[in-house]
Amino acid sequence: MTTTSSITEPKSKLCNSADFRTIIRNKTPLMDVRAPVEFEKGAFNNSVNLPLMNNDERAAVGLCYKNSGQAAAINLGNELVSGRNKAERLKKWQKFAQENPQGYLYCFRGGLRSKTTQRWLKESGIDYPLLIGGYKALRQFLISELEQIVQHPLIILAGNTGCGKTPFLAHCKNSIDLEAAAGHRGSSFGGFVNAQSNQINFENKLAEQYITGNYAINQSLILEDEGRIIGSVHLPDSLRQAMALAPIVVIEESFEYRLEHIYQEYIVKMTEDFQSTYGTEQGFIHFSQYLEQGLFKIRKRLGTQRYSQLKKVQNIALTQQLTGQSHYHLNWLKPLLCEYYDPMYQYQLGLKAERVIFRGNNAQCLTFIHS
Repeated sequence: MTTTSSITEPKSKLCNSADFRTIIRNKTPLMDVRAPVEFEKGAFNNSVNLPLMNNDERAAVGLCYKNSGQAAAINLGNELVSGRNKAERLKKWQKFAQENPQGYLYCFRGGLRSKTTQRWLKESGIDYPLLIGGYKALRQFLISELEQIVQHPLIILAGNTGCGKTPFLAHCKNSIDLEAAAGHRGSSFGGFVNAQSNQINFENKLAEQYITGNYAINQSLILEDEGRIIGSVHLPDSLRQAMALAPIVVIEESFEYRLEHIYQEYIVKMTEDFQSTYGTEQGFIHFSQYLEQGLFKIRKRLGTQRYSQLKKVQNIALTQQLTGQSHYHLNWLKPLLCEYYDPMYQYQLGLKAERVIFRGNNAQCLTFIHS
C-alpha cells in the first residue's frame, strides 16, 4: 500500500475514553476496512465492513510480510489492490463517507490499512477522520466498560418461563438486556431467525448497551436471571459472580398467562419472523425445524418415551397450523411448561430463596422496582 504522497497528510482524530464513549452513545457510523474474516470474528454495532483487502489478499500479503518483509508486502498489496479492484472499493468508501460525514474509519490497530484507505480518499477529494488505535483500542475500551457494570448495585429479575421478564425490562430505564446482547433467549427454544452473537460481539453489544444507558455510578441496574451460558455465549466472570450475590425480584403470573405468552413468543411471533425472512413456504419449513430442534435439545431431560410422545403432538400441531389452526401447539406447550420448565426453574430458584426481596405480578414488581 502506498506510504508516501505529495498531498497534505489527511486529518486524524486522537480518541481518548471520553471520545470513545461519545462515539458509542451517538451511534457514530464506523467504516471497518479490515478483511471480512476479521469483521466476522468481532465488530461494533454501528460499523460497516468495507475492506481494503479481501480474505485471500490479506492472507497473501501477510505471508509475504512474514517471508520477505514489510516493503515486499506493501508492494504486493499495491499490486493486488489496483485498477478495477481499487476503483470499486474506493467508490464504496466515498459513498459511505458522503452519507456519514460524522463517521470514522479504522483497521485493526489504526495502522497501514486504515491510513492507506484514508490517503486514497483524500486523493479523491474526501478528508475522512481516522480512529486512532483502530478496532483494538475501541475493543479494549469496551472490555474495560464491562467491568464498570459490576460496580453498580444489581437487582436480578426472576420468574417462571413465560412470565414476561424480557418485556418487563423494557419498562425499566435502568435495565441491561443480556438476551438482547446475546441474540438468544437462553432456552432450548431461545434462538431467533438471525444467528446469535459470537462471544466477542456479545461482549461488545453488552458494553455498548451499558454506555448508551449513561447510568450514574450509584444507580441500580436490573438484569434478568440467567445461567452462566446464554445460547452459545457466556457471561463475563465478574458479572456472573456479582449476579450470584445480588438480590432477586420474582415475577409471579398465572399458568394461563404464561402459557399464552410462550404461545405468542414461540409460535405466533416466530412464524411471522421466519416467513417474513424466507417467504411463506420456506419460512414455515425453517420454523418447523426451529421447533423440532428445540424439543430435540431437551430429549434427555424429558426421557426417551416422553420426548417421542411430545414429538408426535408437535408434528400434529405443525400439520394443523398449515390449515390455520395454530392453537394445536398448546397441546405440547402446556406439558412442556408443567413437566420441564416449571420444575427446573423452581428448583433453581429454591437454591437462591434467601436472596428474594419481593414477589408479585408484573405490575406489582414494576411498582416495587420504581420505588
